[in-house]
Amino acid sequence: MALFNFRREAAAPSGVNPELEALLAGFSIEVMPRTAEKVENFRDILPAGTRVYIAHIEGTPIEEMVATAKRISGEGFTVMPHFPARIIKSKAELSDWIARYQGEAGIKQALLLGGGVTTPAGEFDSSMQMIETGLFDGFERLHVAGHPEGNKDIDPDGSDRAVMDALRWKQKFSERTDAQMAIATQFCFEAGPVIAWANRLAAEGIKLPIHIGVAGPAKLQTLIKFAVACGVGPSLRVLQKRAMDVTKLLLPYEPTEFLTELAAHKAKTPGFNIERVHFFPLGGIKTNATWATENGGASGVPASHA
Repeated sequence: MALFNFRREAAAPSGVNPELEALLAGFSIEVMPRTAEKVENFRDILPAGTRVYIAHIEGTPIEEMVATAKRISGEGFTVMPHFPARIIKSKAELSDWIARYQGEAGIKQALLLGGGVTTPAGEFDSSMQMIETGLFDGFERLHVAGHPEGNKDIDPDGSDRAVMDALRWKQKFSERTDAQMAIATQFCFEAGPVIAWANRLAAEGIKLPIHIGVAGPAKLQTLIKFAVACGVGPSLRVLQKRAMDVTKLLLPYEPTEFLTELAAHKAKTPGFNIERVHFFPLGGIKTNATWATENGGASGVPASHA
């Protein structure tokens, strides 16, 4: 079992909710090459050791992905690039991507997911097929995708049968690999259904820790646009209800209520399997990082997220 070496960057801001601070410790954040370019130096806005995911959108050249990984890794952060199965043309291309990431940016972690396209570009349709190639053997950490509100690309009938079968497969794989594994989820906006989903996974014997996806502070219109595009389910009603309140319509959304409820549940529920928070900075990386810091995310952060 890896041991965390905690580095206290600064005292928590006064008035911070200690339960929320505990949940935000070791948060991660997602960027893309084009959004990362807008950040002059990640050391200025993120706690040391923060895990930074790099999303691979279809059409982004691998050279841009690797260059972004190299730059952020060089600034002292743990980097986890996406490997979307359906945009990778072949096992040879996957091998090339891995070799580039490892050789040029020292990457040892990866998020494996199906990818947001309908028709596969080549021989891969799922993260499981990529895992079965053996090309990720030797990685220190592998994360897989989770969908608290289901995924109609995988289960068109509206059930979660295929999604749950895939998670059971990944749980069994985690038991025979040396890599640390976790589930990184799509973002959602309502704590109750997320808690119920996490509890269901535990009841099904799926013990992979959950890194819950959270939309960072953003304009309400921006969030609704992204939520619809990303297939967010019933929790979209939280935003729709907010949009009907003229007193809140022009105010930016912040995930305070959602995360405070999750944090309170985690604090009183030993063994609750939501381990960390993973931010989608839809309103900007700096804005999201500032919110996380002001709510205690800068303190008690593992220097190495093993």
